[in-house]
Amino acid sequence: MTAPKTPLLRVVRGNPDDAELAALTAVVAAAAGARAPEPAPKRDSWWADKASLVRAPLAPGEGAWRASALPR
Repeated sequence: MTAPKTPLLRVVRGNPDDAELAALTAVVAAAAGARAPEPAPKRDSWWADKASLVRAPLAPGEGAWRASALPR
């Protein structure tokens, strides 16, 4: 025995034309199929991280050679 089918959408007020019903159906279908964004992938290695290539520019000057060895 099959369950009785209920309409997916019901127009309560107004008289929409075919284009308006198609637009409404597309919006409802897109909202029903929308999922939460997937989490960012876990970083496997800090060695392979390309962000380490982006750093502050070098500042040559007196004592710069000492500052180059100091941790940031």
